[in-house]
Amino acid sequence: MKKLGVMVCTNASIDYIKHDYQVGIIRSTVLMGGKEYIDYEELPAEKFYQMLEEDSSLLPRTSMASTGTMLEYYEKLKDEGCDTIIFVTISSKMSGTYENALLAAKMIEGVDIRVFDSKSVGYVECKMVFAAWEGFNAGKTIDEIITDLEYIRDNHKMYFAVKDLKFLIKNGRLSNAAGFIANALKIKPLLEINKEGAVVSIEKIRTFKKAVDRVIQKYLDETEGKDVETFIIHAANPETAEYMKTKVKEQRPDIKEIKDYLLTPAVGAHGGPGAITLGYILNKK
Repeated sequence: MKKLGVMVCTNASIDYIKHDYQVGIIRSTVLMGGKEYIDYEELPAEKFYQMLEEDSSLLPRTSMASTGTMLEYYEKLKDEGCDTIIFVTISSKMSGTYENALLAAKMIEGVDIRVFDSKSVGYVECKMVFAAWEGFNAGKTIDEIITDLEYIRDNHKMYFAVKDLKFLIKNGRLSNAAGFIANALKIKPLLEINKEGAVVSIEKIRTFKKAVDRVIQKYLDETEGKDVETFIIHAANPETAEYMKTKVKEQRPDIKEIKDYLLTPAVGAHGGPGAITLGYILNKK
């Protein structure tokens, strides 16, 4: 491996994280109010969530990048001298991005393309991208780097709560039947991204506040005695993010830093305003 090219899909929200790595971003399109916006470039998170708060009738949808777009980026990196490319994607259970990326990879020769299904979304994808560059800079082989990404994939957990289930339901990320029952009962369920990378409801809870508290408790129970990197991802909900940090640090004073990151519109379209995640990655011993 002489030169590495690294790509990630827009769902990683990498635009909102400071870093020094060269990473190509394949962007989705957000469809809302009869208009189309390229994620982040034409519709940054702050503007997106403000629009949703100001007009509750808006129901955004998303459209993933085409196979042709991905192929063009592969060709660009190849032309720049990359003989190896790693493309980290959102979970294949949440989007067809992974399948499109695989299809595009079959259309080009002369470069080793590894499309990696993160089975996750948001910061976890970013963590994998950064790990790929760290591995390359340390002289690791492509297979060793992929093993590092597999470790992150298999040793992280994300729990989250949403204020309004309609976004998950309408965008097909939660079954309509389950969503209808939840709405009828005014339930704000505890949700998780399971090992297969799918969004599932695991507990029925009556209020958003109680759902947030349950997310915190699940995190505390699962990380007891473990060395983890903790993170929060939210849809323009800094108040709840600070509440989570305070509650976690009350129980775990040894945790000095909990970073929080914005959900980009391409993901926030599914969780809705105020959605929030508390997650962790188990550090290697």
